[in-house]
Amino acid sequence: TNLFWLLYADLAFSFETKMPEVCHTVTSPVVCCAFNSDKSQLALCPNNEEVHIYGKKGMAWNLLEVLKEHTEIVNGIDWAAKSDQIVTCSADRNAYVWKRDGKKWKPTLVLLRMNRAATCVKWSPNENKFAVGCGAKLVSICYFEKENDWWVSKHIKKQINSTVLAIDWHPNNILIATGSCDFRCRIFSAYIKEIEAKPAPTTWGSKMNFGACMHEFSNSGGGWVHSVSFSFDGNKVAWVGHDSSISVVDSESNCKMLTIKSRYLPFASCSWISPSSIVTVGHDCIPYLFKIDASGNLVFQEVLDKKEKKEAGNAFRGVSIHRGSKQDCGSFCTFGMDGKIINWDIKTLEQSISGLKIA
Repeated sequence: TNLFWLLYADLAFSFETKMPEVCHTVTSPVVCCAFNSDKSQLALCPNNEEVHIYGKKGMAWNLLEVLKEHTEIVNGIDWAAKSDQIVTCSADRNAYVWKRDGKKWKPTLVLLRMNRAATCVKWSPNENKFAVGCGAKLVSICYFEKENDWWVSKHIKKQINSTVLAIDWHPNNILIATGSCDFRCRIFSAYIKEIEAKPAPTTWGSKMNFGACMHEFSNSGGGWVHSVSFSFDGNKVAWVGHDSSISVVDSESNCKMLTIKSRYLPFASCSWISPSSIVTVGHDCIPYLFKIDASGNLVFQEVLDKKEKKEAGNAFRGVSIHRGSKQDCGSFCTFGMDGKIINWDIKTLEQSISGLKIA
């Protein structure tokens, strides 16, 4: 009898370690979400104008607070790891920066000066500014003006011809990549001379006046660009389009563009998880792995959920690093239309899929 239970426990443990961690947090779709620095708290939008803050206790996530300043659906959330501030943006054309005030969160309105819905938001690496994309064909770069004790914004408008759907920051805190509905990925300078020193030259260019378009790349298949991601060193940028394509440009290789038109349903989000590997998610409800091989070609590598019953019950909306960095990701998380936030451990994936090596 004892041997039976020991074998049963061993099998149960083996099965459990091969299962991604699933957080059943809401019964509605998750539009956007972000974790705090130690992953003990989570902010998400449950497909309405609210932001729900959850805290982890044991294996359970408990609702701690509901943030209710926005009047339309919240489209973007980002949680600053060092300053512990949350920034949110919404279809109501506003953004708020939230600071802890005791056990509560205190909002500060940010004047975005835009006349269309805000679609995405992201803190810069140094957390001294953030970028907001919107439907008004512009990106609003927001920074704190200490003299007047408020957040102000500057607009990047050059060459953007449609709604901005995605933003990612270069590690130098100056450049941003944008993806938009005009089928373009662009690299802009978001240098704010009032708060930062003159930037050093990069592989993307050296003249970085605010708003300068450093590069523009066409998503040749004609799909909206849903997500953009700089590599850890900032020398590569990847993006995914609604035409089920993934593209990568390497600034150290004369900005040569590599593209794969996949046979899958459209991708909604992508992220680098190593210097050569990119994970994508979207309408297929399955994470896919692509990589830059030894010859410098972009290739499909693996399907990351091969079980008959998939972890996700509906389309994914996003993917982000959960543990580690874009250079050495320990785990990544996905969220989507089924209300699940799923944590995928890299070592577990490598162990459960024969021949898989993410490096």
